[in-house]
Amino acid sequence: MGDVRIVSRRVVRPEPTASPPVETIHLTPWDLKSITVENIQKGILLPKPPTTGGKGLNDVDVECLASSFERALGHFYPYAGRLSVAVPPASNGGASSPQNQSLTISLRCGGEGAEFVHAVAPGVTVSDITDSLIVPRVVWSFFPLDGLLGSDAIDGSRPLLVAQVTELADGVFIAMSMNHGVADGTTFWQFFNTWSELSRAAVAGNDVMISTPLPVFDRSFLGSCTVPITLPFGKLEDVVGLRHVFPPVQECFLNFSAASVKNLKAKANAEMSGSGTLSTISSLQALLAHLWRAVCRARRLAPKQETTYTVLVGCRGRVVGIPAAYAGNAVEHATARSTAGHIQERGLGWAAWLLNRAVASFDMAYASNKLASWPQEPSFTRLPALVAAAPTGTLTGSSPRFDVYGNDFGWGAPVTVRSGAGNKFDGKATVYEGRGGGGSIALEVCLIPEALARLVTDDEFMAATTTDSY
Repeated sequence: MGDVRIVSRRVVRPEPTASPPVETIHLTPWDLKSITVENIQKGILLPKPPTTGGKGLNDVDVECLASSFERALGHFYPYAGRLSVAVPPASNGGASSPQNQSLTISLRCGGEGAEFVHAVAPGVTVSDITDSLIVPRVVWSFFPLDGLLGSDAIDGSRPLLVAQVTELADGVFIAMSMNHGVADGTTFWQFFNTWSELSRAAVAGNDVMISTPLPVFDRSFLGSCTVPITLPFGKLEDVVGLRHVFPPVQECFLNFSAASVKNLKAKANAEMSGSGTLSTISSLQALLAHLWRAVCRARRLAPKQETTYTVLVGCRGRVVGIPAAYAGNAVEHATARSTAGHIQERGLGWAAWLLNRAVASFDMAYASNKLASWPQEPSFTRLPALVAAAPTGTLTGSSPRFDVYGNDFGWGAPVTVRSGAGNKFDGKATVYEGRGGGGSIALEVCLIPEALARLVTDDEFMAATTTDSY
């Protein structure tokens, strides 16, 4: 399969669309916890633009895409800034001792700029990506900022946000890498939706107010958790700790139709109907339970071996005071536990109910307590720890509620969605809305190669999947 070649790079420094812009944004516990993980990397595959003559490989108007990216960045002006670390001077005027070491990490909104990359991959076709159950490794080359943690952007030249437009033989892949220390998936897709809407309007020759909600950077919902937060570390390296190298994985992209998801939900709830539980299992919980059981089989876990499933729980809508358009991190982790034997023997409904209970344990009081107590005992996201005693754990991020297929940049809806190499480890499953809409869901699943080979030949699991037609 063809190589990806970088044609150009440019720094984008937008003018703010609202004034006056804030100068500094202090990071919350949710932000700080995420600076130890790699960047969010998501992107969409688009069809070939209509032929207009001579703009490039596929007549892609790269300048229009760069301009609309710049305008979108104007709405998210702080993300043109940089992370900075400050070490307060010792109170006695002398050298810091282990007892008084401290530092703070903030988002300095200085407008240093984001980056826009134009690349070409003339040897890669749309069908190379969509027709393969196993995601081809060339996809990772469509994403910038590979292998960098959020903390790598602190007091350096690395941007918080980079976009890459890669022209394929018969399509276009548009991707972004965004620092996880300043944004979660909700904010990532809000930016992407803003960018595509501005591009769509520009292609159509319109200059109208965008309908995508403007980002809200206000942190007043934090209540008793005051910012800036002083971290009890003498230097940034103490926060980051040892960098973990994940074993090589393969990934597959799986589609589940709305009907298939509905059937899994009905089966899970029917299995639990006589158990005395009062909660209703959701479509996503049923699908993830279906995956959990299959992954246990693919890994050939012993019946008594503990297995975990961790899901990211969004705090917008669960914590009072957080605006829906809040820009930053607002997620927590909820973990279900069992033995592999029970996951298999007790059925889909029971596994889904464990996930249901894990999510239900997260409420306003729990979130508020976590926020208030975090500065006293700061902890940072370590992905190997989240999948507890790998290779027995699974973690799912993202959400089927994110608007992926509404990202028409002016010449058609996306064909599919993929992610980059960031945070790819054995047991990572990323969830997206399905291309067919109406409750369909897609999963991007990473496992070690031998386990993935067993997963995609598991008849019970694969019977629920479907093949999308593009």
